[in-house]
Amino acid sequence: MEATGDETEAKTAKEESQAPNPSFVCRLGTRQGRGVEVVGGSSVARRFPDAHVGSRLRFGHDEWDVVGVMNAGQSAMNSEILADLNQVSTDFNRRGQYNSVLVGAANKASVPALIDSLNNDQRLNVTTLPEKEYYERQTAAGAPMLNLGIVVSVIMAIGSSFAATNTMFAAVARRGKEIGTLRVLGFSRRSILLSFLIESLLLAGLGGSVGCVLALPLNRVTTAIGNFTTLSETAFRFHVGLSSVAAGIAFALVMGAAGGYFPARMAAKKEILQALREA
Repeated sequence: MEATGDETEAKTAKEESQAPNPSFVCRLGTRQGRGVEVVGGSSVARRFPDAHVGSRLRFGHDEWDVVGVMNAGQSAMNSEILADLNQVSTDFNRRGQYNSVLVGAANKASVPALIDSLNNDQRLNVTTLPEKEYYERQTAAGAPMLNLGIVVSVIMAIGSSFAATNTMFAAVARRGKEIGTLRVLGFSRRSILLSFLIESLLLAGLGGSVGCVLALPLNRVTTAIGNFTTLSETAFRFHVGLSSVAAGIAFALVMGAAGGYFPARMAAKKEILQALREA
């Protein structure tokens, strides 16, 4: 533990088998002495100005002193506010009532047995889920937006494919003389088809690369998704990584191949005299 001035920074490391995010950092400020204190997640602190150390949050029937900000890596804990259970229960008049309880297993191998034990215990009357599945259900409200995004992407992909087809048809129409000359020089239909198809792929790859560059400003942008079940929200960050860039360029190449094949095929089928006459 390291202390500097009025702030304390505590760092603890957990085994990877015990937590999905092995690093946990909590920046603590000076306690106010009121006893009504909370520690907020880093995502909460970024989204709400009053969630910083030394400020106060107003919820329930009281104002809560923010005495710490925790950073749990990529964990959903960054979207949570931690407070004393008894104080929160009293403030919201919900003593003895709990929506969820977080239980830690000794190791990953014992998780299925723990889940079965809790679900089969009639005294508890609980539904036990792995943490990942729990948060997947919590963010299910964003599924319509995800589906809408997929539909819009498919429509734009179809439009881009038609645009590529139109561009390549125009290129073939302007290059009748070149096609005829290549055929006279002995180039096969297959070579002509491949040349126009490669041109289409290069144009599509260039377009995909430009699109990836334009998407880079979204990297690390933080937003949140609401949960209508618990009336809460979970913050997340956009991440444009190498896998996303590779997938985007690969998709652009597929669209370029689909849009450029038929014009390339038409160019390869042109007869020598017809191509020279069109020129």
